[in-house]
Amino acid sequence: MGEGRDGGEPQTDLTRLFAPHSAALVGATDNPTSFGGRVFRQMTRFGFRGKIYPVNPRLKEIHGLACYPSLKDLPETPDHVGIIVSTERVFDVLDDCAALGVRFVTVFTAGFSETGTQEGRDRQARLGAFARRAGIRIMGPNCNGVVNFVDGFAMTSTAAILGQRAPAGNVGVVSHSGGLGQINVMWRAQEIGLGISYEASCGNEADLDTLDFVRFMLRSDSTDIVLMAIESIKDGEKLKAIARESVEREKPIVVLKFGRTEAGSRAAASHTGVVAGDDDIYDAMFRQYGLIRVHECNELYETAVLLRKRRWPKGRGAAAVAPTGGNIVQAADVGASFGMSWPAYSAETQAALAQLLPGYGKVSNPTDMTSFATGRQELYRQALDAIAADPGIDVVVPIFASLAKADLQRGADFVARCEKPAAMLWVGGCTDDPSFTPRDFVKAGIPVYRDATPCMRAVRAAVDYGEHVRAHESGWAIPQRPVGLDFEATAAKLRAGASKLTEREAKRLLAGYGFPVTREKLASTAEEAVSHAREIGAPVALKIDSPDIAHKTEAGAIRLGVEGEGAVRAAYAEVLDAARRYALHARLNGVLVQEMAPRGVEMMLGIVNDPVFGPIVAVGLGGIHVEMLKDIAYRAAPVTPHQAADMLNELRGVKLLDGARGMAPRDREGLVDLIVRLSWFAHDFRGEIAELDINPLIVLERGAGARVVDALIVRADSRGGAA
Repeated sequence: MGEGRDGGEPQTDLTRLFAPHSAALVGATDNPTSFGGRVFRQMTRFGFRGKIYPVNPRLKEIHGLACYPSLKDLPETPDHVGIIVSTERVFDVLDDCAALGVRFVTVFTAGFSETGTQEGRDRQARLGAFARRAGIRIMGPNCNGVVNFVDGFAMTSTAAILGQRAPAGNVGVVSHSGGLGQINVMWRAQEIGLGISYEASCGNEADLDTLDFVRFMLRSDSTDIVLMAIESIKDGEKLKAIARESVEREKPIVVLKFGRTEAGSRAAASHTGVVAGDDDIYDAMFRQYGLIRVHECNELYETAVLLRKRRWPKGRGAAAVAPTGGNIVQAADVGASFGMSWPAYSAETQAALAQLLPGYGKVSNPTDMTSFATGRQELYRQALDAIAADPGIDVVVPIFASLAKADLQRGADFVARCEKPAAMLWVGGCTDDPSFTPRDFVKAGIPVYRDATPCMRAVRAAVDYGEHVRAHESGWAIPQRPVGLDFEATAAKLRAGASKLTEREAKRLLAGYGFPVTREKLASTAEEAVSHAREIGAPVALKIDSPDIAHKTEAGAIRLGVEGEGAVRAAYAEVLDAARRYALHARLNGVLVQEMAPRGVEMMLGIVNDPVFGPIVAVGLGGIHVEMLKDIAYRAAPVTPHQAADMLNELRGVKLLDGARGMAPRDREGLVDLIVRLSWFAHDFRGEIAELDINPLIVLERGAGARVVDALIVRADSRGGAA
């Protein structure tokens, strides 16, 4: 594991943090009930073979080990120093670490940003600055350290590792919270038979963050899957880099993010900004970059039971076989709810099954073998082999109730040797050895589940991750710049314009990136409006043109379907009057006379500039529906055509594009192209555009493209004053 950089930050090899040759604990005590006493007990009883140095000026020895008054009195410089002292003394100890050349420090002490006070935030900022200045990598503060089951090193207070050390496995755990990560995830994963390689409870992240620990685990030969339990991500670019490494190594990351509810609305001028909740963005980013999101602690380790095998179904075609009909129905229902299909068996498979099950008739999928499987496990096994060989089946889920241990082992053997990914659903018990449980199979590396829901959830996660791996390998996941993007001319117009852009100016910018916009002209008198309407052709729309009025409908400063000279004159006056009443001091450039767009499906395309992930593209139903229904899909810019198509498929209202109430199907391909173009606009002008709305975008019939009817662009330097 070499040194490198991503997202502008150093990549540090954390091997000596997790597996030091020597470690010191400042604040170690012989009191088994104190925090320092508990941490020191774990350090000395977990099997660590290196040197351990307790540091406490009040004690001469602890548990038979010489105790030193300060770090400067140690006989060598330790690789890793734990600090458990008062908040006021932390920096004195850190100065000693810097003087000695210590590389890794864990600050257990609290009293930093978690206090919610300015003093605590300032103290944490000082800690981060110290780490950068001294070249020391710091875990914490306010954390509960690390556990290394591979090398037998623990620097933590948790009771989850008391007693004999659990065998190491291939599952890594990273959490902001010590209690949740070490009990709810690590300990309970071990309880069901999973083996853990490393666990890190990283606290406030003044220096090292969750992604640093994830990267270490991904690069470790001892870890095949990483489970994350986090509150937030600080660096979106770093997450993207870690996600790419996960896919390249085919080591999944499963994420539980707390705080899913939105604490408050964004202060935004655009529809996109209003509805883009933080959790919506996180959810989309995890999906886009191949991280598997779950919503409960148990779902983390339950998903790992299957995914730690690192075998990915090639599609969503599942088959389930059981000796009981009820379990088949349950598996079918749950599987379908997770987006799995149950394809009919091929003619060849049906013929093979007919040889095994004479007189049984055509076998359906999922398969109920009630009358044949009882007491005939070899026949059951042969049927499973035949079904697994079916080219339409991508994953196999054999279901077992209560059987003898030998018969259960045959099922486990099938799962282990099946050429396609398989998971065993064992809903009962062992009839001749009640002490034998699914935990025994999980410890042996067999993916076994007790219920259909966690089983099918894990299957779907394996499918999704496999799709992402194949997309990455094929290049589908690499955005390609479309032709016809005039960056230079568009940039010149943007940078020469005012701090607030009107609809007309926004459309001119979008046209430079290949967006089809409505024909329109600006009128400063009623006579000009009549002339423009005559040239464009009736009917027309009249709208106020003002950088200070973002939402013309709310202002009442818009008239649609206007025909005739008198009607145009009246509409011109009404629009100006409404604008003045709505915003007395607004700058009014005139009235925009615009062609009426053809009938079609109204969509919304938008951009928000997320503080963590940068420019985000949004797609949803247009008009007033965007805020009412909040049926919106998000992706980080830029996107591929495949990702843009996925965004459309995520929308509940996507069927409108396929034709509704006699309307012909809409131009999906053209819409996908515009989403890709907008994503490159967002990418090219990141930092310059705070928000963008195209609403509505009228999507026309297949092959006819779309039309931008209205657009809003908020410059990054003017967001605070946006209307």
